[in-house]
Amino acid sequence: MFTWGVCTDVGSAAALKAAGFDYIEINASRRLMPEAGDEGFETSLAELRASALPCPVANGLLPGDLAICGPDVDGARVGRYVARVTARAGAAGIGMLVLGAGSARRVPDGFDRARAWSQLVDFARLIGDAAARHGVTIAVEQLRAKECNILNRTAETAEFVREVDHPAVWLLLDGFHWAQMEDPPEAIVEAGPLLRHAHIATHANRRAPGLEPCDFRPFFDALKAAGYTGGVSVEGGWNDMAADAPGVLAALREAAG
Repeated sequence: MFTWGVCTDVGSAAALKAAGFDYIEINASRRLMPEAGDEGFETSLAELRASALPCPVANGLLPGDLAICGPDVDGARVGRYVARVTARAGAAGIGMLVLGAGSARRVPDGFDRARAWSQLVDFARLIGDAAARHGVTIAVEQLRAKECNILNRTAETAEFVREVDHPAVWLLLDGFHWAQMEDPPEAIVEAGPLLRHAHIATHANRRAPGLEPCDFRPFFDALKAAGYTGGVSVEGGWNDMAADAPGVLAALREAAG
Protein backbone atom coordinates (compact mmCIF):
# COMPACT_ATOMS: atom_id res chain seq x y z
CA MET A 1 0.00 0.00 0.00
CA PHE A 2 2.74 2.45 0.99
CA THR A 3 6.26 2.89 -0.32
CA TRP A 4 8.98 3.43 2.27
CA GLY A 5 11.79 5.97 2.19
CA VAL A 6 14.32 7.70 4.40
CA CYS A 7 15.37 11.34 4.55
CA THR A 8 19.12 10.99 4.03
CA ASP A 9 21.79 11.28 1.34
CA VAL A 10 23.08 8.95 -1.35
CA GLY A 11 25.83 7.52 0.83
CA SER A 12 23.21 5.62 2.83
CA ALA A 13 21.27 4.34 -0.17
CA ALA A 14 23.00 0.97 -0.57
CA ALA A 15 22.43 -0.05 3.05
CA LEU A 16 18.80 1.10 2.90
CA LYS A 17 18.24 -0.81 -0.33
CA ALA A 18 19.66 -3.95 1.27
CA ALA A 19 17.20 -3.51 4.14
CA GLY A 20 14.27 -3.25 1.72
CA PHE A 21 13.54 0.48 1.53
CA ASP A 22 12.20 1.86 -1.75
CA TYR A 23 13.76 5.33 -2.07
CA ILE A 24 15.67 8.11 -0.34
CA GLU A 25 14.54 11.69 0.19
CA ILE A 26 17.44 14.11 -0.23
CA ASN A 27 18.05 17.73 0.75
CA ALA A 28 17.32 20.13 -2.11
CA SER A 29 19.47 23.05 -0.95
CA ARG A 30 22.46 20.78 -0.43
CA ARG A 31 22.13 18.56 -3.50
CA LEU A 32 20.64 20.91 -6.10
CA MET A 33 22.71 23.91 -4.97
CA PRO A 34 20.31 26.50 -6.43
CA GLU A 35 22.58 29.46 -5.69
CA ALA A 36 25.77 27.83 -7.00
CA GLY A 37 27.18 27.47 -10.49
CA ASP A 38 26.75 24.54 -12.83
CA GLU A 39 30.07 22.78 -12.20
CA GLY A 40 29.31 21.73 -8.64
CA PHE A 41 25.79 20.73 -9.55
CA GLU A 42 27.02 18.47 -12.35
CA THR A 43 29.10 16.53 -9.82
CA SER A 44 26.12 16.27 -7.48
CA LEU A 45 23.87 15.23 -10.36
CA ALA A 46 26.22 12.39 -11.29
CA GLU A 47 26.14 11.15 -7.69
CA LEU A 48 22.35 11.29 -7.61
CA ARG A 49 22.11 9.31 -10.83
CA ALA A 50 24.49 6.68 -9.43
CA SER A 51 22.50 6.27 -6.20
CA ALA A 52 21.61 2.71 -5.22
CA LEU A 53 18.05 3.89 -4.57
CA PRO A 54 15.98 6.41 -6.54
CA CYS A 55 15.72 9.98 -5.23
CA PRO A 56 12.17 11.02 -6.17
CA VAL A 57 11.68 13.58 -3.37
CA ALA A 58 13.74 16.42 -1.92
CA ASN A 59 13.12 18.41 1.24
CA GLY A 60 15.11 21.36 2.60
CA LEU A 61 13.78 23.42 -0.26
CA LEU A 62 14.67 26.93 0.95
CA PRO A 63 17.55 28.32 3.00
CA GLY A 64 16.50 30.00 6.21
CA ASP A 65 17.63 33.44 5.06
CA LEU A 66 15.44 33.44 1.93
CA ALA A 67 12.29 35.04 3.34
CA ILE A 68 9.10 34.37 1.40
CA CYS A 69 6.86 36.52 3.60
CA GLY A 70 7.30 39.67 5.65
CA PRO A 71 8.71 43.12 4.82
CA ASP A 72 12.11 41.93 3.59
CA VAL A 73 11.25 39.60 0.72
CA ASP A 74 13.87 39.88 -2.02
CA GLY A 75 11.72 39.16 -5.04
CA ALA A 76 14.61 39.00 -7.50
CA ARG A 77 16.55 36.48 -5.40
CA VAL A 78 13.41 34.41 -4.76
CA GLY A 79 12.66 34.33 -8.49
CA ARG A 80 16.18 33.21 -9.38
CA TYR A 81 16.15 30.56 -6.68
CA VAL A 82 12.76 29.16 -7.70
CA ALA A 83 13.73 28.97 -11.37
CA ARG A 84 16.96 27.15 -10.68
CA VAL A 85 15.81 24.74 -7.97
CA THR A 86 12.87 23.52 -10.05
CA ALA A 87 14.96 23.20 -13.21
CA ARG A 88 17.64 21.23 -11.39
CA ALA A 89 15.06 19.02 -9.70
CA GLY A 90 13.65 18.19 -13.11
CA ALA A 91 17.12 17.44 -14.48
CA ALA A 92 17.78 15.12 -11.53
CA GLY A 93 14.51 13.25 -11.95
CA ILE A 94 13.18 14.54 -8.64
CA GLY A 95 9.42 14.61 -9.01
CA MET A 96 8.55 16.33 -5.74
CA LEU A 97 9.95 19.21 -3.70
CA VAL A 98 8.84 19.59 -0.09
CA LEU A 99 7.94 23.10 1.04
CA GLY A 100 8.62 23.04 4.78
CA ALA A 101 11.05 25.93 5.24
CA GLY A 102 10.00 27.04 8.71
CA SER A 103 12.49 29.90 8.93
CA ALA A 104 11.85 31.16 5.41
CA ARG A 105 8.08 31.24 5.82
CA ARG A 106 7.95 32.46 9.43
CA VAL A 107 5.78 35.56 9.90
CA PRO A 108 7.95 38.32 11.43
CA ASP A 109 6.82 39.68 14.78
CA GLY A 110 4.36 42.51 14.31
CA PHE A 111 3.80 41.80 10.60
CA ASP A 112 0.21 41.54 9.41
CA ARG A 113 -0.70 37.85 9.31
CA ALA A 114 -3.22 38.23 6.50
CA ARG A 115 -0.58 39.92 4.38
CA ALA A 116 1.90 37.15 5.16
CA TRP A 117 -0.67 34.53 4.20
CA SER A 118 -1.22 36.31 0.87
CA GLN A 119 2.53 36.42 0.25
CA LEU A 120 2.82 32.70 0.93
CA VAL A 121 -0.05 31.99 -1.46
CA ASP A 122 1.72 34.06 -4.12
CA PHE A 123 4.97 32.19 -3.51
CA ALA A 124 3.28 28.80 -3.73
CA ARG A 125 1.74 29.76 -7.07
CA LEU A 126 5.08 31.08 -8.30
CA ILE A 127 6.95 27.91 -7.45
CA GLY A 128 4.01 25.82 -8.65
CA ASP A 129 4.27 27.43 -12.10
CA ALA A 130 8.02 26.84 -12.21
CA ALA A 131 7.71 23.28 -10.96
CA ALA A 132 5.07 22.39 -13.52
CA ARG A 133 7.38 23.47 -16.34
CA HIS A 134 9.85 20.79 -15.25
CA GLY A 135 7.48 17.95 -14.36
CA VAL A 136 7.83 18.58 -10.62
CA THR A 137 5.19 18.95 -7.91
CA ILE A 138 5.34 20.87 -4.62
CA ALA A 139 4.21 19.33 -1.33
CA VAL A 140 3.44 21.87 1.41
CA GLU A 141 4.34 20.53 4.87
CA GLN A 142 2.64 21.57 8.08
CA LEU A 143 5.14 22.30 10.87
CA ARG A 144 4.60 22.36 14.64
CA ALA A 145 4.34 25.76 16.30
CA LYS A 146 7.76 25.30 17.90
CA GLU A 147 9.36 25.47 14.43
CA CYS A 148 7.16 28.02 12.67
CA ASN A 149 4.23 30.31 13.43
CA ILE A 150 2.06 29.62 10.40
CA LEU A 151 0.72 26.53 8.62
CA ASN A 152 0.97 24.47 11.81
CA ARG A 153 -2.11 22.29 11.61
CA THR A 154 -3.30 19.82 9.03
CA ALA A 155 -6.60 21.64 8.42
CA GLU A 156 -4.90 25.04 8.16
CA THR A 157 -2.34 23.75 5.68
CA ALA A 158 -5.03 22.00 3.67
CA GLU A 159 -6.97 25.27 3.55
CA PHE A 160 -3.82 26.97 2.27
CA VAL A 161 -3.34 24.41 -0.50
CA ARG A 162 -6.96 24.79 -1.54
CA GLU A 163 -6.57 28.56 -1.74
CA VAL A 164 -3.39 28.24 -3.80
CA ASP A 165 -5.46 26.07 -6.14
CA HIS A 166 -2.57 25.05 -8.37
CA PRO A 167 -2.26 21.70 -10.16
CA ALA A 168 1.37 21.34 -9.05
CA VAL A 169 0.87 22.24 -5.36
CA TRP A 170 -0.29 19.57 -2.91
CA LEU A 171 -0.09 18.60 0.77
CA LEU A 172 2.47 16.68 2.82
CA LEU A 173 1.31 15.11 6.08
CA ASP A 174 4.08 14.87 8.68
CA GLY A 175 3.11 12.45 11.44
CA PHE A 176 5.48 13.99 13.97
CA HIS A 177 4.17 17.53 13.53
CA TRP A 178 0.61 16.20 13.40
CA ALA A 179 1.09 14.49 16.76
CA GLN A 180 2.93 17.43 18.32
CA MET A 181 0.04 19.72 17.42
CA GLU A 182 -2.47 17.17 18.74
CA ASP A 183 -4.35 17.25 15.48
CA PRO A 184 -7.26 14.79 15.23
CA PRO A 185 -7.16 11.85 12.81
CA GLU A 186 -10.25 13.32 11.15
CA ALA A 187 -8.11 16.21 9.86
CA ILE A 188 -6.03 13.73 7.85
CA VAL A 189 -9.13 12.07 6.42
CA GLU A 190 -10.66 15.39 5.41
CA ALA A 191 -7.43 16.42 3.69
CA GLY A 192 -7.18 13.09 1.86
CA PRO A 193 -7.75 14.37 -1.69
CA LEU A 194 -4.82 16.80 -1.28
CA LEU A 195 -2.25 14.35 0.14
CA ARG A 196 0.76 13.49 -2.00
CA HIS A 197 3.48 12.62 0.53
CA ALA A 198 4.06 11.78 4.20
CA HIS A 199 6.82 11.88 6.82
CA ILE A 200 7.05 9.85 9.99
CA ALA A 201 9.01 9.78 13.27
CA THR A 202 8.28 8.83 16.86
CA HIS A 203 6.21 11.39 18.71
CA ALA A 204 8.28 11.75 21.87
CA ASN A 205 11.83 12.35 20.63
CA ARG A 206 11.55 12.32 16.83
CA ARG A 207 13.33 9.02 16.34
CA ALA A 208 13.08 6.53 13.50
CA PRO A 209 10.16 4.13 14.10
CA GLY A 210 11.10 1.18 16.26
CA LEU A 211 13.84 3.01 18.15
CA GLU A 212 11.51 4.06 20.96
CA PRO A 213 7.91 3.14 21.84
CA CYS A 214 5.29 4.92 19.76
CA ASP A 215 1.77 4.00 18.65
CA PHE A 216 1.56 4.84 14.96
CA ARG A 217 -1.74 3.05 14.39
CA PRO A 218 -3.97 6.17 14.52
CA PHE A 219 -1.72 7.85 11.96
CA PHE A 220 -1.76 4.93 9.53
CA ASP A 221 -5.47 4.26 10.08
CA ALA A 222 -6.17 7.88 9.14
CA LEU A 223 -3.94 7.69 6.06
CA LYS A 224 -5.78 4.58 4.94
CA ALA A 225 -9.16 6.18 5.57
CA ALA A 226 -7.98 9.17 3.53
CA GLY A 227 -7.19 6.85 0.63
CA TYR A 228 -3.47 7.66 0.72
CA THR A 229 -1.16 5.06 -0.85
CA GLY A 230 2.03 7.00 -1.57
CA GLY A 231 5.45 7.40 -0.03
CA VAL A 232 6.18 7.59 3.70
CA SER A 233 9.65 8.90 4.54
CA VAL A 234 11.37 8.39 7.89
CA GLU A 235 12.51 11.80 9.12
CA GLY A 236 13.96 11.16 12.55
CA GLY A 237 17.08 10.29 14.49
CA TRP A 238 18.95 7.01 14.13
CA ASN A 239 21.59 5.23 16.18
CA ASP A 240 23.30 3.50 13.24
CA MET A 241 21.30 3.75 10.04
CA ALA A 242 22.74 0.65 8.36
CA ALA A 243 22.31 -1.49 11.47
CA ASP A 244 18.91 -0.05 12.42
CA ALA A 245 17.34 -0.07 8.95
CA PRO A 246 15.90 -3.63 8.87
CA GLY A 247 14.22 -3.17 12.26
CA VAL A 248 12.91 0.27 11.35
CA LEU A 249 11.33 -1.04 8.16
CA ALA A 250 9.83 -3.98 10.06
CA ALA A 251 8.35 -1.55 12.61
CA LEU A 252 6.85 0.56 9.82
CA ARG A 253 5.26 -2.42 8.10
CA GLU A 254 3.84 -3.73 11.35
CA ALA A 255 2.39 -0.34 12.30
CA ALA A 256 0.86 0.10 8.85
CA GLY A 257 -0.80 -3.29 9.12
